[in-house]
Amino acid sequence: MPDQVRNNLVFVVDDEPVIAETAAMILRFDGFDARAFSDPLAALKAAQVDPPNLLFSDVVMPGLDGFELSTEVVKGCPQCKVLLFSGNPGARENFAKTQSEKDLEILAKPISPTSLLSAIRGKLEA
Repeated sequence: MPDQVRNNLVFVVDDEPVIAETAAMILRFDGFDARAFSDPLAALKAAQVDPPNLLFSDVVMPGLDGFELSTEVVKGCPQCKVLLFSGNPGARENFAKTQSEKDLEILAKPISPTSLLSAIRGKLEA
């Protein structure tokens, strides 16, 4: 993998800490600078201080859902790319109806480590 991809900062956000930490660990093991957040508001605050290159976020979370979080992060960090994931089968349909003008991809949970790495690399290289 090219060094410019390995050095990218990725924020992983999921209200289930074990999922956020596991995904971030997989990314770090592959050479990414990945930070896990279980609170979307904490991720938003961190993005204002240290803008990520990519936000990888769950869709359904209390306080601030993945769509709202991605909108706010991209407002402050226009270069940030977004990749969402959800265990809710209706998330894609609901998103398509309300946010179809955005270029956001929603991956289904659970996601294998290989698929996760492939999706992150692909989004960062796009």
